[in-house]
Amino acid sequence: MPSYLVTGVARGLGYEWVLQLSANPENIVIGLVRNKTATETKINSDPELEGRSNIHILEADLTDYNAIKQAAADTSEITCGKLDYLIQNAGVVPIFDAFDGPGTLSGQPQEITKTLRDVYEVHVISTVHVFNLFLPLIREGSAKKVIATTTGYADDALTRDYGLYVAPFYSASKAAQNTIVAKYHAQYADEGILFLALAPGSVDVGQFDSLTEEQQQKLAITGQKFMKYEPDFAGPITTEESIKLMLDVIKTATVEENGGDFLSQKGNKRWL
Repeated sequence: MPSYLVTGVARGLGYEWVLQLSANPENIVIGLVRNKTATETKINSDPELEGRSNIHILEADLTDYNAIKQAAADTSEITCGKLDYLIQNAGVVPIFDAFDGPGTLSGQPQEITKTLRDVYEVHVISTVHVFNLFLPLIREGSAKKVIATTTGYADDALTRDYGLYVAPFYSASKAAQNTIVAKYHAQYADEGILFLALAPGSVDVGQFDSLTEEQQQKLAITGQKFMKYEPDFAGPITTEESIKLMLDVIKTATVEENGGDFLSQKGNKRWL
């Protein structure tokens, strides 16, 4: 039975991972969340997930090393000491820098510092700890695939060529995460373990539901740049479509062809 561990499954893309992976009763699906009770309540009240006994929810704050360590031990008990797929999906998308460039925010140094610390703690530090603590289980698995959710915003060429100055601190943390993925590939490729950074595309997870008029105007400017980059861009895709596309990439990705890479949901470097 293929086993999957997905972090950050309480909502958005993470929840969709649980929906799609658990649809196959042969899969063992383990989700990591900060609030186990709330997530289990949500799952138990979801008609689409009714009767799916292959879902296991574990509680761990990814800023707490000991909690991650315990989650790895609990996962080992569920899967008999092995894990096929590890998907480091958990992340934070701060509203603070979402619509502005770094210079525009220069008058708020404390907020800049806090935002940078928050995104690096989750996207970089926790990724290292999650990879290290679950690696012994991955080694014993059959698929041996480790995925980190990233973003096209971390593509420096995209930033330069299309003037995408928004989300600077979030993007920087994801670029650092991509480098971490490449370093793990460099160390473990000889063991046949795939490490891959995978961007989900522009996805509607409700992040635009409560924007101010000023934020909407700034978002429209970014949207114009997206259209210049991809003239056929029709707006954000659904979580369902994004996960289906990423799952296809994960299933076909190999250490030899894709190890340590940074790809889109399309399996290439076209981000929209």
